[in-house]
This record gives sequence, structure tokens and C-alpha cells, in this order.
Amino acid sequence: MAVSSSGKTVAALTAAALGAVGFLTYQAAASASDRPAGPADRASASASPEPGAGRETGPESNETANEQPPVPAGSGTGLRVVYSLGAKRVWLVGEDERPVRTYEVWPSAVSPAPGEYAVVSRAESVAGSDGVPIEHSVVFTTAEGVVVGFSAAVDGSRPDPDAGPRTGGIRAPRKDGAAMWKFAPVGTKVVVVR
Repeated sequence: MAVSSSGKTVAALTAAALGAVGFLTYQAAASASDRPAGPADRASASASPEPGAGRETGPESNETANEQPPVPAGSGTGLRVVYSLGAKRVWLVGEDERPVRTYEVWPSAVSPAPGEYAVVSRAESVAGSDGVPIEHSVVFTTAEGVVVGFSAAVDGSRPDPDAGPRTGGIRAPRKDGAAMWKFAPVGTKVVVVR
């Protein structure tokens, strides 16, 4: 029995589709660190590992859980990362509308416009665009042709907005960068407010 050319085409397309599914399955298994964070993972991003420890919130803050600033009004609803340009602060907000963690950040030379974004990529360890080794990079947009995202410098350094190339790294202390990494997998909503 002869096989028609359309039958050969269908067979070739089926084989290609099965190969693509196999490759994507392999990629998914290889990038398990980018899996969506579940409720337990996001809960572990909280600032205080033990009751009464207080919330250390960033570069130069002594805030406790009772003194932390509220999530900005008009920053959306649901599970999200909120970044305030004016306050130079980030809130990791849970599905219950309560902040899981908040901390101050060091912005870079290029800032994103206010609006709603989503995490588009992550890198556990990479060199920042200023050449500084960074970890827990969580990228959510570009501005003025520059990639913008949250990260922590491995050496704890701050970005210098006046030196070298214009960068979009919003830097935080390492413990806060690790909390962001656990909280914000690809697709997580990021809201930037003034």
C-alpha cells in the first residue's frame, strides 16, 4: 500500500511535535529553580524567621514589623511585588493583600515608568550590567533600552548611578534579594508606583 505525500507530511509533523515536547520537558526539568513558587515558598520569603525578631527591611533601616510602611494605595490587588520610586522601597504582597516583606532598595540610573509589569526572566547568578557579580536577578521590563530588575550584589555594594554605563539594577541586601527570588517566579505581577 502506497503512502500519499500528505500522509508523509502528517507523519513528519507528528515526529517533530513529539521531539519538541520531549525537548521542552527536558528544559522544564533542567530549570526547576524557575518553577512557580508555591504558597509555602512565598511564606518562607517572610522577613522574620522567628517571632519577635522584627523585620529588618533594608539598607539602613531599623524598622520592626509594627513600624513598617503600608503598601501604597493604588498599587493593584492580589499577589504582587510593589516598587515605590519615591520611597525607594519594595513590598512583597501576598494573596491576602498583606505584605509578606518590605525593604528599602538602592535604585540605579534608569528607572521604570509607573505601571504594571510581570517578571520576564530570572538568573540565580550573573554579572550585572555594571560588571558587579549579582545574585537573584528578577527582571521585569526595559527602560531607555536598559534592562530593569531587582537583584543583590554578592559583595553587598550599591549601584553608582553617576558612574559608568547607565544601568537598571534595583539592588537590595542579599537577604532581601533571596526573599524576592523565592517570592517572584516568572509571570509574577510587578507594580511600579511613584
